[in-house]
Amino acid sequence: MDKIVIKGGNRLTGSVKVGGAKNSSLPILAATLLAPGVSTIKNVPNLRDIGTMLKILSSLGARIKQNDNGEVAVDTSRVNKHIAPYELVSTMRASICVLGPLLARFGKADVSHPGGCVIGLRPIDLHIKGLRKLGARIAIEQGYVLAEAEELHGTDIFLGGPFGSTVLGTANVMMAATLAKGITTIENAACEPEIVDLAEFLNKMGARIRGAGTHMVRIEGVRELKPAEHRIIPDRIEAGTYMIAGAVAGDDVLIEGAVFEHIQALVDKLEEAGVGITKENSAIRIKAPEKLRAVDLTTMPYPGFPSDMQAQMMTLMLAADGISVISERIYPDRFMHVSELLRMGASIIREGARVIVKGGTALSGAPLMASDLRASAALVLAGLIANGETEISRVYHLDRGYERIDEKLSGLGADIHRIRE
Repeated sequence: MDKIVIKGGNRLTGSVKVGGAKNSSLPILAATLLAPGVSTIKNVPNLRDIGTMLKILSSLGARIKQNDNGEVAVDTSRVNKHIAPYELVSTMRASICVLGPLLARFGKADVSHPGGCVIGLRPIDLHIKGLRKLGARIAIEQGYVLAEAEELHGTDIFLGGPFGSTVLGTANVMMAATLAKGITTIENAACEPEIVDLAEFLNKMGARIRGAGTHMVRIEGVRELKPAEHRIIPDRIEAGTYMIAGAVAGDDVLIEGAVFEHIQALVDKLEEAGVGITKENSAIRIKAPEKLRAVDLTTMPYPGFPSDMQAQMMTLMLAADGISVISERIYPDRFMHVSELLRMGASIIREGARVIVKGGTALSGAPLMASDLRASAALVLAGLIANGETEISRVYHLDRGYERIDEKLSGLGADIHRIRE
């Protein structure tokens, strides 16, 4: 497995370009299953998770053409299977997104229970609840979700859960409802930009979806959909990660391609911490202050502070003067990075679903182990500001969500390289 080695202390300057959103690309690629023919998706990042989704589509009979410019053509004309295998689905949670499209198009779907990062309990009960409300019969047998329906029927569905709305659950139900008979309303739908992006693609295919981006989404079912062409939105989490890199280790860093409106909760907290942020057309300029201020934050569903930025923000708070409290309301066990940061000399106390961070103590480089995608990013950020050398193992987690992060940070002046094994 590859390792990333960082020598801390270099100041970052220059520009870095944000790629397409992983969390938009995955459900949109799954949505191509809804109609036979060739759909062309642009600005798709070259990531490990994207590769997994394309393998799943290929295993179902799709033919894939992919170029180096982020363009993926998916030909679903010959899709003739409805079983998404364990060996692929078990490696990535977003694989569950093929459940709704397969069920809607073929009336049957057998999808292995999904895997992915170990960041706590992430059940798919709301996915199942929504599809059952549409008329599907669903059973769980031998690790597979077995769904079938002669015909799906529009209805009113409430998708609230103990930790708020479900992004993938909203995506799955929305995709299935496009071919259901009648009108479906999803109450307490996820509002994330990635849901809006998916709805725009589905509407290009001929779906009739209104309200995406709000808590009430209305889908009027149609008889059939057609292939379409679509460009993926920029990745707000990648943008946020480089914003924090600029805040903790930068002098003047420009993040190109970021959508300011998608990351306003992060912008608010960074400004509260003293970071200078300027919106420049389709870019965001970050200027680090002489001293960062400690801030408290609580993760919440969009448009609140994203759970996917919690780990990175913890690294920022380690560099700030004072004590901050970080509360995790989405995934209460998402603190796998804490033990590794402690190895670097961090002062962090965990109390259930929150941590108390005492900033201002110098970190020292250490051998670290990546545990999940966003934790990996937090460790990279910590390595940028630590004294000495940091070696991060198991960076395949990082490759699931960040395209060439080592090369991009190196382009900003970081002393970072990858050891391939």
